[in-house]
Amino acid sequence: MARKKKKHSVLIRLLVIAVSVFMIAKLYGLWNDLNTKQNELNSLTNQYETKKADVEELKDLLNNGSKKQMIEKAARQRLGFVYSNEEIFVDISGN
Repeated sequence: MARKKKKHSVLIRLLVIAVSVFMIAKLYGLWNDLNTKQNELNSLTNQYETKKADVEELKDLLNNGSKKQMIEKAARQRLGFVYSNEEIFVDISGN
């Protein structure tokens, strides 16, 4: 009887250890997923704030700007136009 009880005890311990290892591995994977999603959320929040600022600038330009200012802004941003005496510096560092 003692030998049978000992076998059950060892099996139960192994089962508890296996379940514990599985749960720790699963928790680690979920923690990584959480960090990835948090970084993605931060990136999307920054993009949202940038777009929101752009929209506010365009609304202000529509409300307070002249037609010449709107045309100049569109030509600079969409078509890449510059004045002949103007120097343009391009950031190639990737930041």
